[in-house]
Parts: sequence; C-alpha cells; structure tokens
Amino acid sequence: MRSVGTKLTEAEYARLEGLAQQEGLRLSEWLRQALLEEAGSGGARPSVAEETLLGEVLALRTILLNVLYKLAQGEKLGAEEMQTLIERADRDKGKKAAERLAAGAAGGER
Repeated sequence: MRSVGTKLTEAEYARLEGLAQQEGLRLSEWLRQALLEEAGSGGARPSVAEETLLGEVLALRTILLNVLYKLAQGEKLGAEEMQTLIERADRDKGKKAAERLAAGAAGGER
C-alpha cells in the first residue's frame, strides 16, 4: 500500500471532515473514495448544477435565436407559436446540454 498526503487550511480540513461525517466515514476513507471517483471520471464529470445551468442557457439561446430570426424576417410571433417554441426548448435542453458536455469532455475541455 502507498499513501498520498496534502496540506489543508483549518477551514478546508473542517469542511472535508464534515463531508466525511455526513457519509459516516473517516476522513481518510472519504478522501480515498473522492480521489478515486474523480480519477475514474478523468475529471470530466459535470455536476448536476453545471448540466442544469448549461441546459437552461441552451434553452434560452434556442428561444432567443428563433424569436430574433422571426423578427428579422418581419414576421410576428403569436402566443401559441411562442409557447410551442418554449416547450420544444425545454424538451430538448437536457439532451443538448449532455451532448455539449460530452463533446467538451472528449476534447479535454471542462
């Protein structure tokens, strides 16, 4: 067996110790799991918050671009058409976010 060490501030240590306690683990066990999970994902696994935020931004982008395109063409956008556009953007946002994140991970981006 080998060991890995690091230095932490008191605040960092307390934060990590609290997280370990929430899981019912000793700090060393919790840190080992966290390190192995991160290493196994290659550091490219997005958090739920990151994926959610990206999905919302992409949905807003879809709506905005479609509305601006219609207006640039001199067309009006009715309430029903706008609702359909919103529903489509909401339906597709998760898939689009996952695709973007996967593409970024494959290219080494985060």
